[in-house]
Amino acid sequence: MRTTEKQFDVLVVGGGPAGLAAASSAAEHGVRVGLVDDNPAPGGQIWRQGIRANSEAESWVRKLQSAGVEILCGTRVFDHVAPNLLRAEMHDELLEVQYRKLVLATGARERFLPFPGWTLPNVMGAGGLQALVKSGYSIAGKKVLVAGTGPLLLAVASYLSAHDAEIAMICEQASMWSLTKFGFSLLKRRDKIAQARLLRKDLTGVPFATSSWPVSAEGDGALKAVLISRGGKVEKIACDFLACGFHLAPNTELAALLGCRLRQGLVEVDQVQQTSLPGVFCAGEPTGIGGVELSVVEGQIAGHAAAGQGDLARRFFPIRQRLRKFAGALDRTFALRPELRELAAAETIICRCEDVTYSRLKVQTSWRAAKLQTRCGMGPCQGRVCGPQTEFLFGWSQDSIRPPIFPARVESLGAMLRDVEPEYCEMRGQK
Repeated sequence: MRTTEKQFDVLVVGGGPAGLAAASSAAEHGVRVGLVDDNPAPGGQIWRQGIRANSEAESWVRKLQSAGVEILCGTRVFDHVAPNLLRAEMHDELLEVQYRKLVLATGARERFLPFPGWTLPNVMGAGGLQALVKSGYSIAGKKVLVAGTGPLLLAVASYLSAHDAEIAMICEQASMWSLTKFGFSLLKRRDKIAQARLLRKDLTGVPFATSSWPVSAEGDGALKAVLISRGGKVEKIACDFLACGFHLAPNTELAALLGCRLRQGLVEVDQVQQTSLPGVFCAGEPTGIGGVELSVVEGQIAGHAAAGQGDLARRFFPIRQRLRKFAGALDRTFALRPELRELAAAETIICRCEDVTYSRLKVQTSWRAAKLQTRCGMGPCQGRVCGPQTEFLFGWSQDSIRPPIFPARVESLGAMLRDVEPEYCEMRGQK
């Protein structure tokens, strides 16, 4: 495998809204900026269709290109080799990237909650099904039940409906009272009210149930029906797909590997988005789930600050404060209700990679104990699915992160071994 070396004044990891804003903002000041992302094109999960499908994404990418930012797509960081040095895989190359300042904009992933049948084919994350359709999968004529919590449900249902899916129902686990309070809080946000009205117009005639969630999924080899709890009663809905979205889980693995301080599962940052490590900044969902607008503003602050322009970064503080208040209202409105912890049966699989059931995990005392006794979290996803689940179910936290933080090729693992071999030999008194 060929090894390629790169050097940047500012390196941005993540090509979503926060990463695009951070890279373009840093590049305004004449520093050499690199942007790495594991997707084939910039835009991240939220702008998955790329610059042609979204005017805001197109604007940011044009800024990157005009400022001379080196965009390295299809590049996945998997190891922190030494201070100011990351290792990544890029196609058939091993990439070693040096940097003076680092901005982490690693985004988030969907949170899955376990219930009997959640591992059946066609039971998917809401965003995952939307991404599949964006990639060309035809959903036309398919009956889809959308369930979970938050505004994403309406957006996904609207998108699928526009692609000729039949939306059987939207099940929102939050109560009508919570949604009503949230609605009153939006009276000063005309833009949000307009968005909500547009989505509801797109979904005219689609049943919308509050205090409702999946209890179990049924099917022989593939999904056939879903049992939902609705107003305290259970009813059965036939469908071809179940699209579930129970919030997002921030991608903090790289931050943890670097040694950034985390609190309650989020990366701690100061006023200019700098982490506990000098010269390492973080923006977007790893600092708190707040949506596209907040991610972009945090990215701008981090980018300007990383380029040494703290005064310019401070101009965005008032906007960020306003957006954080809205994010806080979202958190309170769509907080996961305790009943969802009781959905899993004894034989419900929690860790899909290692086939670890709820009953085997319930008797464990911590994430570490679960890994040692059941191999939970030790499969290919490295705990990205079962980790957030066990955090919600049992209150566990992942207490250690080791490289590689993503599955890596054998050649890449060999490079990691070469790094530690001299230290190992020195410990054994060998040359």
